[in-house]
Amino acid sequence: MVAEAIADAGIEALRGAHDVVVAVDADRTELLGLLGDAAALVVRSATKVDAELISAAPRLEVIGRAGIGVDNIDLAAATDAGVMVVNAPNANTISAAEHTMALILAQARRIPEADASLRAGRWDRKQLQGVELHGKTLGILGLGKIGTLVAQRAAAFGMRIVAFDPYVSVDRARRLGVEPLPFDQVLAAADILTIHLPRTKETEGIVDADALGRMRPGARIVNVARGGLVDETALAEAIMSGRIAGAAIDVFDTEPATASPLFDLPQVVVTPHLGASTREAQDKAGVAVAEAVVQALGGELVPSAVNLDLGPAVPDELRPFLGLAEQLGRIFVGFAKGLPAELTVTATGRLAEATVRPLALGAMKGVLGAVSEGSVSYVNAPLVADERGMLVREEAAPATSGYQSLIRLSGDVGLMERSIAGTVLERKGPVLVEVDGYQIELPLSAHLLLLRNEDVPGMIGKVGTALGEAGVNITDMVVGRSPEGAAAMMGLSIDRALSDAEVATVRNLDGVLAARAIDLTR
Repeated sequence: MVAEAIADAGIEALRGAHDVVVAVDADRTELLGLLGDAAALVVRSATKVDAELISAAPRLEVIGRAGIGVDNIDLAAATDAGVMVVNAPNANTISAAEHTMALILAQARRIPEADASLRAGRWDRKQLQGVELHGKTLGILGLGKIGTLVAQRAAAFGMRIVAFDPYVSVDRARRLGVEPLPFDQVLAAADILTIHLPRTKETEGIVDADALGRMRPGARIVNVARGGLVDETALAEAIMSGRIAGAAIDVFDTEPATASPLFDLPQVVVTPHLGASTREAQDKAGVAVAEAVVQALGGELVPSAVNLDLGPAVPDELRPFLGLAEQLGRIFVGFAKGLPAELTVTATGRLAEATVRPLALGAMKGVLGAVSEGSVSYVNAPLVADERGMLVREEAAPATSGYQSLIRLSGDVGLMERSIAGTVLERKGPVLVEVDGYQIELPLSAHLLLLRNEDVPGMIGKVGTALGEAGVNITDMVVGRSPEGAAAMMGLSIDRALSDAEVATVRNLDGVLAARAIDLTR
């Protein structure tokens, strides 16, 4: 369901994988009635996606916001419902940075005033004197993607750049040619202060009357980030008093904004939230959010999802292991025949150098999806784990036993310690390499059969004959001994699921100690 206009290329990207209903002109009542069968909802900033809207879409899996901000989406309600929220975090970065520079220049050189004056028939050349950017200090609050791009562009004007961002290391800031300073010192140093922060409880009203009072006389304020970061009334008062020379504001506390104390001040340049309003940004946002929605509907983990706690950025080398972690979760439950009270997810080898959190989410999704009637997603897996009383521990261990990277799941089920491990091999893809200490190397397929049997001659033949008589084709088979050598493990990839009766037939074969059929398609 596409509720607001996005680029045609984005619509086509969605239609390449799914049925699409475009309801751009639908009002809220109509939209509520249309969402019953929707698996995905794509919006921009105008649609308020609250708990009511989310509850009207019981099949909803993902909400896509074609842009960077998600202020109009109830993230808590989406997370409770297991709905992933994705956006297009990089689509408008260049446009927003360029608009910031445009506003800085327009404010410093008084371009809107000059334009209005000349159109009114006046030649106010002497009265409209501006200031140069060269040699001035630009203070940046928030050195993320947009703040970084602004810093690079401002440096080309010969400006000194200082910034406050507690989440950016000193070394990174200095590599960007930026001097990192505490918040108060940035306020005191800036000739022009530009804001590039998200709107959160911590940042709301960050530039208030107190902050404005700590700035140097004659400073200027620019906000192309989010409304509510700047106290508009306090800013207007500071400008009228002459302490602040002027401002350039693109975003407002309430939008659409048709009234503000800033609108009557000629020292203030205002634009109606145009930071991302370029053809290029709109096209990129539509395509980016469409691709993220398709990924989410395909059951993939979208690293940029807004309501996922993934820790540090997910590196590319981790991605092939995300699906493996989910498959291992399903295999663990199928083999152990139960849910552990505590599940430990261990990343070893090269995987240990990355964040374990995405792998743990994948394992939770697999484990809980195998035992839950409701849908378990990457988003609600931690909530479902809490509801079922399952604690999940994340561990990283640099050492491996023969593999560059390995994922191990372990936990006690029915007073027995259970563990499985897997990896991704270049020539075989995802493989199961260990089950309860048995070393095997079984390529994963949709249908698996795991056996423990006596380590005696003829077992492979017995099992093969029984499956053949049932019309089951074996596509792969591996065997491995236990560490003590008392029994063997047999792992088979087969071409279809086995019925309970067929599993019982194999389990009752002489010499078979245990048999578990695992269906990874459920």
